[in-house]
Amino acid sequence: MKQLDTVDRQILQLLQDNAKYTIKEIATQLGMTTTPVYERIKRMEEDGYIDSYVALLSKQRLGLGLVALCKVSLIEHSTQQMAEFEAQIQSCKEAVECFQTAGDFDYLLKLVLPNMAAYQKFMNTHINNLPNIRHINSSFVMKEVKCTTQLHF
Repeated sequence: MKQLDTVDRQILQLLQDNAKYTIKEIATQLGMTTTPVYERIKRMEEDGYIDSYVALLSKQRLGLGLVALCKVSLIEHSTQQMAEFEAQIQSCKEAVECFQTAGDFDYLLKLVLPNMAAYQKFMNTHINNLPNIRHINSSFVMKEVKCTTQLHF
């Protein structure tokens, strides 16, 4: 795997700014021809620097106005129990992010739902019935101050 150079980093930054940029547009912005830009992007994809290309959707326009952050503590921390919890969360479409954490709780979930009724239904259907849950503490987002997918390196 080749180390990233300055041009690679510039390409990655441009793709983070707008994944719809064409190879030609990127090449023009960098003062290059299209072939080396294409080859660099292909190499970075193959080397795993680029995971995927996605469209970021508007939660509000889609009627998903409630974001909940749930701190989950488990009773038992065996590999099997944690794997079962993680598999359950993987199957929940409302859970858009899940982090295993160190500290006061074991997992942090980010849920995106239409409203409080949907949150209550989600909790009753998916989380409260899990056998290994010790405690859940949920907070609700009042205002999104910063939300970005861009990494700075």
